Amino acid sequence: MKEATLADLSALVAGVARGVAAPARLYLVNRTSHLAERWTDRVSALELAGDESDGPLADAVRREAAERELEVTWESPADIVPLPTGWQSRNRAVSVSPVNRFSAVADLGPVGALDVRHFDPYGAVLRLVARGDEPDYVAALVYLRHGWVELARLEGLIAEMLPDMNLRTIAQDAAEFRRKFKGLRQLCASEAARAEALGFTAAAWA
Repeated sequence: MKEATLADLSALVAGVARGVAAPARLYLVNRTSHLAERWTDRVSALELAGDESDGPLADAVRREAAERELEVTWESPADIVPLPTGWQSRNRAVSVSPVNRFSAVADLGPVGALDVRHFDPYGAVLRLVARGDEPDYVAALVYLRHGWVELARLEGLIAEMLPDMNLRTIAQDAAEFRRKFKGLRQLCASEAARAEALGFTAAAWA
């Protein structure tokens, strides 16, 4: 499988839109959001999700990805982590910019029957923390750098989420999640210190 570029993502979305008859919402998740926003120029796999874990939309995505020899991960953070209330309303529109070719395919409204949105950034970061690998922390930091996630608000949402966490949701307990979140906090502190040393604001890491 090849790495996916913005052009690959755009072509896949266009193909999925042609193959979906009923109204559906396609979420860009984690690094795929970064790709669509031009925060990175390629990803090893396209991370996508829908309102349903399986069905016609998932089938269309997998079919288009296979035709283009692209790796795809079909997983909603909401299926893994007990997301705090309101995550559905925290999804974001894909940026509209004359230099962003993807925006011509996935605008604020639907592409035919397909509506393309960024998955709730806070929900995406909570899923990344739950997995807790170093690349996941790096991906979480990207959301913080670009102001899509604020650390103080993230901590408030975690406090709301922890009582609902148990071994049946993400195969770890609240104490394990706290330990992993501490790792993200430490990385944020290092990033803040580096930014201040270079004369940049560190407000996002507070």
